[in-house]
Amino acid sequence: ENVAKKWQVSREDQDKVAVLSQNRTENAQKAGHFDKEIVPVFVSSRKGLTEVKTDEFPRHGSNLEAMSKLKPHFVTDGTGTVTPANASGINDGAAAVVLMKKSEANNRGLSPLAEIVSWSQAGVEPSIMGIGPIPAIKQAVAKAGWSLEDVDVFEINEAFAALSVAIVKELGLNPEKVNIEGGAIALGHPLGASGCRILVTLLHTLERTGGTRGVAALCVGGGMGIAMCVQRG
Repeated sequence: ENVAKKWQVSREDQDKVAVLSQNRTENAQKAGHFDKEIVPVFVSSRKGLTEVKTDEFPRHGSNLEAMSKLKPHFVTDGTGTVTPANASGINDGAAAVVLMKKSEANNRGLSPLAEIVSWSQAGVEPSIMGIGPIPAIKQAVAKAGWSLEDVDVFEINEAFAALSVAIVKELGLNPEKVNIEGGAIALGHPLGASGCRILVTLLHTLERTGGTRGVAALCVGGGMGIAMCVQRG
């Protein structure tokens, strides 16, 4: 709510981002875009083993009309704008990457998905912790010797829609380059795994779209932001 107020992000703006996230994820799931990055797991239940190979949290068929009916969660005096629908869910999840030197990859006959070009972390006022990715992205991109326009795909953790709007607005990003398969509002936010999850999605999205340069970023409780620049080829 603090970020929404400071960056003048309306309830409608937030709901539109949330619907877009859900719709993009629905389209990506139906097109099989996540299949290559997901490792199926088997879960035991009274009915036997169940294979889990798709994310269960996304709400297919999401629309602005239904989303606009939900009540604000944090501020309930009539001025609140953040609802359960335009915020990420807290979910269970896991993600992993293998990191090694280029020489080691060559020795093993492996073709890396990408190389890490730079990374950065930054701190902001805790009351607006969600905008930590703004300075972190600026610093990481500068370290890489890039401009923001050079980046093909951004994966920025979608903790709340208000934050996503503020970050895109402040950095002047093209929304068509940000979370193009949907984000945490649709997929969920497993706290310990989200940073790695967005990196995994970024790497596969770059591969699928033929992109070269990507940025992964997220906010961290307490007022931090962290960002990483990766490059394919």
